[in-house]
Amino acid sequence: MLLTIDMESETPIYQQISEQLIIGIAKQEVRSGELLPSVRQLADEIGVNMMTVSKAYTFLKNAGYIVTDRRNGTKVAEKQALDHSFSQRFSTSLELLLAEAAIHQLSKEAIHQEVEAIYQKFEQ
Repeated sequence: MLLTIDMESETPIYQQISEQLIIGIAKQEVRSGELLPSVRQLADEIGVNMMTVSKAYTFLKNAGYIVTDRRNGTKVAEKQALDHSFSQRFSTSLELLLAEAAIHQLSKEAIHQEVEAIYQKFEQ
């Protein structure tokens, strides 16, 4: 999986790394059990500080997307069961996005079409 970092973006680099890995996992570009590059390797590959990659990996580990074993490295975790904290975070984020969509007069039909198109990317 190739990560693309936008150094000019207002989104922090660690967040760009985290989000792209989550999308890669959902699209099965990176599969459960697959070994990820070490912090040092990934930092060198994308040209960022090791602490930035470490912060992304820590976030992903705390969220349950990756697991780290000092002997075996960092791997993609197995798919997770739906839990209450994720459901709550999902609803809160979705409410904000839908509020913005309403302000910008995006129709319900257009939203449904966009959701369907995006979700299909993850059902391969």
